[in-house]
Amino acid sequence: MKRLLPLLLLLTACSVSPVPEQLPDEITPVTNIEQFPSTLSLAYFSTMKLEGKDFTLGDVLSSNSAYTRYTVTYSSNGLQISGILNIPTGDGPFPLMVMNHGYIARSVYTNGRGLKREQDFFARNGYAVFHSDYRGHAFSDPSPLPDDTSIYDAGIEYSMDVLNGITALTSAGIPQIDTSSIFMLGHSLGGGVSMNIAVTYPDLLDGLILYAPVHIDAYENFYRWRDMRLEVDNIEKVIGSRESDSEFWDKISSLSLISNLKTPVLLFQGTNDTDVPADWAEFLAEELRENDKQMEYLLYEGEKHEFINKFPAFMKKSKEFTDLLL
Repeated sequence: MKRLLPLLLLLTACSVSPVPEQLPDEITPVTNIEQFPSTLSLAYFSTMKLEGKDFTLGDVLSSNSAYTRYTVTYSSNGLQISGILNIPTGDGPFPLMVMNHGYIARSVYTNGRGLKREQDFFARNGYAVFHSDYRGHAFSDPSPLPDDTSIYDAGIEYSMDVLNGITALTSAGIPQIDTSSIFMLGHSLGGGVSMNIAVTYPDLLDGLILYAPVHIDAYENFYRWRDMRLEVDNIEKVIGSRESDSEFWDKISSLSLISNLKTPVLLFQGTNDTDVPADWAEFLAEELRENDKQMEYLLYEGEKHEFINKFPAFMKKSKEFTDLLL
């Protein structure tokens, strides 16, 4: 079980805002700082003591007439995490767009990689853009968990690092950035990270854009990418399937806390996505409708996991969405 526990921690997905209303009675706020959660549940995650500090602007990576791109570092529950920050030209203050990238192998990942087109678009249109590399990526400290525990990860650790990055950036008091207006865009795995944050810290975000997100049921993600995991047969025997151990999967799925969501959602999906099935987005859209959440769902015919022909329309619609919520 010792080898299994770290892997289980990486199956889940995430102090910044009030604790959700629907917490079990036995969950009490956690006051010690943990580099990863010792209990596997989103309810527990929502009570963790998160410490984000020491946000530091590093080298200028690039600069143009519209914005300057910096490498950044910050402390996330004791780990140093890297990322990038695009600051538009001018006095501001500019609303903050947080972007959460999808799965990219750590062996090829570089600082700020993922969502570069989206980062550029929003920075050129008057939004400060913060993008965390997550732990174990680029210049970030590695996770305290073993490196070989998981290949696919929509983890609570990454959600911790994003939340701590927002806190650290807010504490830094950069005058050009308005951290009272925070939006989030998550792609694929980053969509899972984003949903975990949105349901556990429901007052944090002004708007949420989900771009071909992974499933809100953690078991669906595990099952789809199970062949990439180590010791998969033993894992399923111990954990159980969705049917045999629904309580475990409920605890680590944003689906179980979707009623907590307060943030308006704009959801995008392509019909030719071979990474994330289109019916996953339809499932999410239906859950949001049934829970009377503010949501708009756009399905783009022929688009794959990363939009090409519809990318301009995707960005235009996303900016209209965020502008209306300012």
